[in-house]
Amino acid sequence: MISGIVVDGHAIIAISFRIPNRADFPIEFVIDTGFTDELCLPPEAVALLNLPFKYDMPANLADNSQVMLPVHKAIIIWNGEERETRVFATGRRPLVGTALLDDHELVIQFTQGGLVTIDEL
Repeated sequence: MISGIVVDGHAIIAISFRIPNRADFPIEFVIDTGFTDELCLPPEAVALLNLPFKYDMPANLADNSQVMLPVHKAIIIWNGEERETRVFATGRRPLVGTALLDDHELVIQFTQGGLVTIDEL
């Protein structure tokens, strides 16, 4: 089970990144059910973590505009296990999308300090 908390109306969970030759590095992410891929990190964070670039991918934004976004590879700890994920280098806030929630149940108590839980189905 993955757990988190609601802060200022945002469901927040911490995801640890597995970086070679370094301790695991946790980052707090906002759960964004409007984002259908895996993870977004600001470009500065991607650079600091030195995540390997994979390719550019076309993306359709909320305002229906099309952009090309750089996609990087990361190893994260998801539900206690290593998992390779796609990380889009974009935005100002770390976001976790619904592709990581596939085959999971998401429960959010939408009140300040409410619990956020993600369980495998």
